[in-house]
Amino acid sequence: MAAPLPYKLTQEDTIDLEEALIRQLVFDAIEAWNRHDARAFVRVYADDADLTSVIGTTMTGRKAISDHYAEIFETIFKKSRLEPDDLKIRFLSSSIAVVDVRWHMTGALEWDGKEIPIRKGLLSWIVMRQSGAWLVKVMHNQELTPLRY
Repeated sequence: MAAPLPYKLTQEDTIDLEEALIRQLVFDAIEAWNRHDARAFVRVYADDADLTSVIGTTMTGRKAISDHYAEIFETIFKKSRLEPDDLKIRFLSSSIAVVDVRWHMTGALEWDGKEIPIRKGLLSWIVMRQSGAWLVKVMHNQELTPLRY
């Protein structure tokens, strides 16, 4: 009996693996959010990432993103819980993908401390494979429920 030939990865296998790695990136970010851990949350971002929040605040670089989230995790999002509702990944190339995450959040507060019943939104990421890992290069977050700021 001849020895079996080694399995050769197909393009579909590679896409499945890369998609699984990107899905894990999303879940790592959500898990860090739910712990209100800014340091862990920004690990998914590239050093030169650009971020635009739901209210249009923009920041560039992991440090600026970390500083922003450290502040809001101690204030308006200190009791928040983020949950994904739908996740879609589209590969633009073997090293660039667009990720859309529809989400809902409970426990968010207005700046006056009043709890917001529920928030819904769409998180859009452009992720890039760098040095063997997927990282967020661009993030845009959209609010799909009215906010009272």
